[in-house]
Amino acid sequence: MTKKIYIEGMSCNHCVRHVEEALKDIDGVMSVSVDLQKKLATVELARAIEDEKFKSAIYEAGYEVVKIE
Repeated sequence: MTKKIYIEGMSCNHCVRHVEEALKDIDGVMSVSVDLQKKLATVELARAIEDEKFKSAIYEAGYEVVKIE
């Protein structure tokens, strides 16, 4: 299962690493790939995870989720 998370507020590679670490800490996340230019995180999941967990982790990291697909 894959989720695409569109994120506002990232401006550099440090931001990318910060978002990757925040998402990887969520139980059930297998891998994370963040594209700074597209403002997009692609997350591979081992199981279904509520969108609120992604929103919360990204918000706590200092960024804003625009939408999740």
